[in-house]
Amino acid sequence: MADLIERSAELKGELVTFAQSARFDRWLTPLLLEAAGPARQLDEGEAIRVTDHFILRYRLPDGLTVVDRFVAGRKDLTPSDREMLLGWRDPVEGIFEVRRKDGGAVVLLNLVDDLEYRTYSNVGRAAFRGVSKGGFLHTCLVPVQSAGGTWLVSGAMTSYPRSSATEIAQAALQLATHHPELVFRNAEKIEQGWQRMREDRAAFVEFCGDDELILPPAEAEDLLNAYYRHRQEVTVAGQSGHARARRRPGSDVPLFELPSELADSDTVGVIYDQVDGLNFYADYGMLRDLFADPALPGRSQYQDLLRTYLREESITPLPIRRLAAAHPETTDAVFRKLLRRPGFIWSEHGDALLRRRKPWYYESDPRPGVSVIGDRLSELLRAGRR
Repeated sequence: MADLIERSAELKGELVTFAQSARFDRWLTPLLLEAAGPARQLDEGEAIRVTDHFILRYRLPDGLTVVDRFVAGRKDLTPSDREMLLGWRDPVEGIFEVRRKDGGAVVLLNLVDDLEYRTYSNVGRAAFRGVSKGGFLHTCLVPVQSAGGTWLVSGAMTSYPRSSATEIAQAALQLATHHPELVFRNAEKIEQGWQRMREDRAAFVEFCGDDELILPPAEAEDLLNAYYRHRQEVTVAGQSGHARARRRPGSDVPLFELPSELADSDTVGVIYDQVDGLNFYADYGMLRDLFADPALPGRSQYQDLLRTYLREESITPLPIRRLAAAHPETTDAVFRKLLRRPGFIWSEHGDALLRRRKPWYYESDPRPGVSVIGDRLSELLRAGRR
């Protein structure tokens, strides 16, 4: 282990030098400037985080990372070196609770994915001198591939005392909510997420009458707020009398608001799919009208909207698949006019079209749209409310 850690320090130093060379300046400098903001101020820790993210996860125009380029250009690397470096492309970002110290390592519980990580630093145990049991760390970990189950701190590491538990729990909850892929490193949380999403979708359909709705934005907001209040009332009603007395139904449900690009549209499509989860689509009513009547007057603006749906990476294939399934008699005509391909047949060519326009959607397995937080994070959140 000592040899692996020493070698990781050498490789990381060479990798950072490589990433900060002039060949990558056109990509790294804008990221640093963006993090610095209008005041052009960036502390050392944040600069290290940005640079580390750039090295390990940023995709260059050819789809490769800086690590990929480094490994490809170094013919002197051993198989063990290559294995270690390429493993760093899958780092673990999280907020960790310090469980204990164990020799030169610390055992950390990631509050985001609820997994433990036995962690070393390539600068030695001195890196953990100010770290104590029950405290917290915000950092990124990379695997030591040749020694399964062991990890290294990568980039900046910020420590917090045990007394910061309430603020730390909220920060971990935000990270889990905004980046559910971090939660789903834990396979158990994936299955729990699917189960929770199935339950929530069934409740949504029962409350709203369907899994697909087209509404004016204001009505969509009102309906979602009513639904969330209803769900909380059901949850509170199922709790013990003591817990129920502490909570007034509806009092702590956050107000649901559509983002501006949806709030300014004529209609909003609300689809709660069994795989893609709950999603919202701007001007979905216009798109439905196009599929219902491909020859409608002034159809160019409708076709422009369909082009947007095909082009935007923020839109999955779901709405187009839904409309094609709902209008099998007219879908071929819609795409023949849009693509100027008289021989286009949706049943034969539709899947290939979506895979070509939205390759990112098919590159990984689907994940549930509901994040399930771990037991320890739940405990910290409950303690914070008390």
